Amino acid sequence: MADAHRIGPVLRGWLQETLPAAGNARRLGVLTLIQSLGLGVFLTSSAVFFTQTIGISAQRVGLALSVAGLCGLLCTVPIGRLADRLGAGRVLTANFLLAAVGFTAYCAVDNFAGFLAVACGIAVLETSAGALQASLTDALVGEEERVRVSAQMRSLFNLGFLGGAVLAGAAIAADTSTVLYATVLTNAALQLVSVAVLLTMRGTPRAAEEAPQSEEAAGVLRSSALRDVRYVAIALVCGALELYQPLLTVGLPLWIVTRTDAPALMVSGLLILDTVLVLLFQVMVSKGARTPAGAARMLRWAGWSLGASCLVFALSAGHGGLLDSAALLGGALVLVLGELCQASAGWGLAFGLAPADRQGEYQAVFSLGRGLQQFAGPWLMTSLIVGAAATGWVVLAVLFALLGLAGPPLVRGLEKARARMEPVAL
Repeated sequence: MADAHRIGPVLRGWLQETLPAAGNARRLGVLTLIQSLGLGVFLTSSAVFFTQTIGISAQRVGLALSVAGLCGLLCTVPIGRLADRLGAGRVLTANFLLAAVGFTAYCAVDNFAGFLAVACGIAVLETSAGALQASLTDALVGEEERVRVSAQMRSLFNLGFLGGAVLAGAAIAADTSTVLYATVLTNAALQLVSVAVLLTMRGTPRAAEEAPQSEEAAGVLRSSALRDVRYVAIALVCGALELYQPLLTVGLPLWIVTRTDAPALMVSGLLILDTVLVLLFQVMVSKGARTPAGAARMLRWAGWSLGASCLVFALSAGHGGLLDSAALLGGALVLVLGELCQASAGWGLAFGLAPADRQGEYQAVFSLGRGLQQFAGPWLMTSLIVGAAATGWVVLAVLFALLGLAGPPLVRGLEKARARMEPVAL
């Protein structure tokens, strides 16, 4: 009974931390839940839908999605600039409307050329949506709350994605083309629901005059954000640290089934564990990343934790089912710590180091690192983890550690460069 009395206040405290406050923050949370539910439904069932329902070969699906990913990368920054001119809310509304059309179009595809065209269009929309939503978050909740709200949305994203994956699993089990078409149309409908939620949001982006600049600084910052070399470098470091995602979804499952004595059930078990832990602890961890300096330190911790997890995973091969499972579990727990730190650091740096009146373009540039990881990550994981075995894990560990160490000096360099461009008080 005493334990029950303690659990109640802890649960209430966690809910207060995790659920966004009433107003625009809560509407952003609802938007995240809707989007993640649709994404969970679609991504979990898409491979089966593309190959068995539409009839595209697995090799051609992979080729088309790689080309689509490249299209998404090329279009993200121009869309971010458009958001700075027209407003992130307007551009995101158009994004969701076009996504509804795109997902519906999948149901009419019956050849590879049509599939490639639709996949490229949707990749452009999906790749830019994250940067647009980040820019909208900054505009609606402001500097003090944007990292916290982003953490809350990531927790809610995991919850929605998990629910969508469960629904997709039921659809796949039904094993009928009608149900699979229904999953795609469900995602299209959820894009329209997202538009309805967006239309309820109210807020005014922070005015450019709130961040006065000297003529020299304004001239530099008005050039393409891609020329802000230090910011791009930080974005690439953060994006490379996100290699934990293909590690968790591609490399680790292949490692478990081909190199370890652990049961195949560990694949889904570790994914569920990761999802639940992010849901529980992301908001708490994000508290240390609400300034660029704090985010830079957290980036270092992320690199060290992710590197350490790789060394633990390397110990999980050929020692019997129990010991291999224990090593996999231990590695997953360390990996989650690195994942939580990396995500928090990314928000703190992406927001905190971007000019206040150019969040759309700068958030788009920051997302390029994530896009490159999505493009190259699966190949890298299969080459290192499956191809090189224990040596591959050590290479990944060193890579993560070096990326983490690179973060703080890059951030200090950017902040010093920005300080030199600030107007001197007379």
